[in-house]
Amino acid sequence: MSDDSLNELGDHIAWSPVRADVITAEVCGGALMLTVQAAAIARVLTLLRDDPRCLFEMLVDLTAVDRPARNRRFAVVYHLLSVRVGQRVRVVLEVDEETPVPTVTGVFSSAGWYEREVWDMFGIVFADHPDLRRLLTEPGFDGHPLRRDFPLSGFVEVRYDGESRAVVHEPITLAQQLRTFEVDSPWAGPAGGGG
Repeated sequence: MSDDSLNELGDHIAWSPVRADVITAEVCGGALMLTVQAAAIARVLTLLRDDPRCLFEMLVDLTAVDRPARNRRFAVVYHLLSVRVGQRVRVVLEVDEETPVPTVTGVFSSAGWYEREVWDMFGIVFADHPDLRRLLTEPGFDGHPLRRDFPLSGFVEVRYDGESRAVVHEPITLAQQLRTFEVDSPWAGPAGGGG
């Protein structure tokens, strides 16, 4: 789809009933990208699904990006597809660690699994989600593995103990330290050594 048609779609959305909820609308990477207010996400996605000029009837993906240096640490990203029109739109909202994001399971039923995954991996809470529980990690798991501050080795080691014939959970005692690698080329090893 051409950038002109995506810009036209962005202009249409900018004059729609959700215009106050859309912070920015720009064409980026062959798709229209909308940055929206977090509280209005369900309203914006409903318009994108139902408006005859949009018809984004498929939620392709919902994920998050962790940027700990920012005040609003997380960007929650929704990817929508209009099969009829052949266009894609990316909807982004920014949220801090404490603010819950409204669930969009009432707009796209497939969002239920995606929201559970984002909560499990990043710790972003989706308000009014019908079944917000861990999806990829075990129920007693401590932390959210895709956060940038989560240690690479985790907090707990899980292993099978042959003597007791049971799975054992033990705290990890490895020293977590920052390692700096100076790599000049993709073929150089740590500290710039070749090969």
